[in-house]
Amino acid sequence: MLTAFYFMLIFSFPAKTILTGVTVEKLLGYQKKYLKGIAHGLKPVAYVGQKGLSSSLIQAINELLTKHELIKVKFIEFKEKAQKHEIADAVEKKTASELVGMIGHVAILYRQQPDPEKRRIQVPKKKLC
Repeated sequence: MLTAFYFMLIFSFPAKTILTGVTVEKLLGYQKKYLKGIAHGLKPVAYVGQKGLSSSLIQAINELLTKHELIKVKFIEFKEKAQKHEIADAVEKKTASELVGMIGHVAILYRQQPDPEKRRIQVPKKKLC
């Protein structure tokens, strides 16, 4: 029941907004590079097949992002670059996450955990001189 409530709240806010109402900052190049390095050792945890983007897939990706923050999504049926980017953009908007990169048939998604105590990944911030 809580998952359905959480799912509903995500879609009621504009893209890039998490439950707290805080807008997620767009990742910069060096931050994406850092996250790609972390993602290198990860295996895909979600797969986009023949049915494409379904509500159950979005819900699963949403839960995985909440738990892991950084995930890989593999495209099994969609081999054209335009189709993969279209689906990845839709996932990005519907889950309030950010596309870190697309390598072959795998998309890397990141969404920071809203609870600072549960965060597993600390994205580097550049220091001002």
